[in-house]
Amino acid sequence: NRTVLLIFRVALGGLFVYAGAVKALDPLDFAQSIRNYDLVGQTLSFIAAIILPWLEILAGAFLIAGIWKRGAALVISGLLVFFIALTVVTMIRGLDVDCGCFGVISRKAGLSVILEDLAMLTLGLCLLFAPNR
Repeated sequence: NRTVLLIFRVALGGLFVYAGAVKALDPLDFAQSIRNYDLVGQTLSFIAAIILPWLEILAGAFLIAGIWKRGAALVISGLLVFFIALTVVTMIRGLDVDCGCFGVISRKAGLSVILEDLAMLTLGLCLLFAPNR
């Protein structure tokens, strides 16, 4: 149904535009959130803190606008798979870190974040594999 797919595009794209914008406004804070996962060094965390928010913003905006819908859905779905894997690894390692998902909103990386990301991934995959009309 085209209406349902439009709602999925606007909802998922809007979430990614918002999440990216919040991170882009405070890249140093986001770099620290990345660093807290203890997987990459300081330099790589700063590079990721500059690039990742803009990738989220662009993919979300393209999804909302209907430009390169499949490509945007693929990028967002890939990011969500990465975020889910990162959260699982963080839980296994026993780290108690803020997920950094929406910038200043403090949320611990845990099961609730995984479930939310899985719900968003479901939307992304629906958009990615929707029949092209």
